[in-house]
Amino acid sequence: MHLENISLTHFKNYASQEVAFSPQINCFVGPNGSGKTNLLDAIYYLCLTKSAFNAVDMQNIQHEADFFTIRSSAVKADKSYKLACIQEQGKKKQVSNNGKAYDRVSEHIGEFPCVLIAPDDTQLIKEGSEERRKFFDGILSQLDRVYLDQLMQYGHYLKQRNALLKQFAERQYIEQDLLDSYNSQLFRLGRLIYERRREFILSFIPIFEKHYAMLSDDKEQVGVRYESDVAAADFEQAFRQSQRKDLILKRTTMGVHKDEFVFEIDGFPIKKFGSQGQQKSFLIALKLAQFEILAAEKGTKPLLLLDDIFDKLDDQRIAKLLELVAAQTFGQIFVTDARPERSREILASIEAEVRFFEIQSGRVALIN
Repeated sequence: MHLENISLTHFKNYASQEVAFSPQINCFVGPNGSGKTNLLDAIYYLCLTKSAFNAVDMQNIQHEADFFTIRSSAVKADKSYKLACIQEQGKKKQVSNNGKAYDRVSEHIGEFPCVLIAPDDTQLIKEGSEERRKFFDGILSQLDRVYLDQLMQYGHYLKQRNALLKQFAERQYIEQDLLDSYNSQLFRLGRLIYERRREFILSFIPIFEKHYAMLSDDKEQVGVRYESDVAAADFEQAFRQSQRKDLILKRTTMGVHKDEFVFEIDGFPIKKFGSQGQQKSFLIALKLAQFEILAAEKGTKPLLLLDDIFDKLDDQRIAKLLELVAAQTFGQIFVTDARPERSREILASIEAEVRFFEIQSGRVALIN
């Protein structure tokens, strides 16, 4: 699978731009703030129907414009596709494939898988459990449309229950039957989500451990431990008993939306006990495992987006990544770097077609 080109209109700092890609390696170079990451984000949008960096679609429209469009020609399994994402001010986002708009944007997710490795990945380790849930839900959503639908339904019922809790707390009365109707939906969907996450993490861990061993020369043991309220045999009883607490806090305090994925090194939390180098290896191993699982399950290699990694990784980890690139582990790759001479030196040893693009103030030019 690869993108042949991309066309942007009023997307972030791009007024109007067309770029033709190599099916192998594409390197975007230029000063910080020129638009390198924005171009990666446009590719991410086409795959996952949202920005990797700004969840508010309207804020990705260029200043003083009324809309943005992202269009691309893609090839997958020897078939051609015309992809488009359009966002107008005050309107619903439209995503289309070969001219046909999806009834629900979520139907597109998983059709064109991608994996992004970016500096912000450190949030997976340093921030709270929400970041880790988003990571694993992101993989599962590309793999399993039923799971994505269940996750969206759960989010809907959770939002409605929280609104009721707030209303009941303010008015000091409870419609228990109404609250119980939402409870039953959260129980049903929560159990399905928990089982799918549990099943997935069991298959994910060995692949992740393999990649970490490769990056670290097998120096320490790492793991991912999945924790969930739903795992308890008395979960539903405990959930009902927490209702008073929920009313005081005006939010639902138990359920799969509170699940945690604990990242460990030699049996200890890597957030507290892992060195900076160990944490970097951990993060890359997570993303490499994501890539391998998506490739195996979808039957096509995802697009690989590498944002500013040459500046964030040491020589050893760059060398390990390049070994995988040289072995043709990946398909189409997109790389950003503020230092073109460094990118040329690093990629010179790779037997692949590499195109370099210079980006200046939202303008892209192919360079030799």
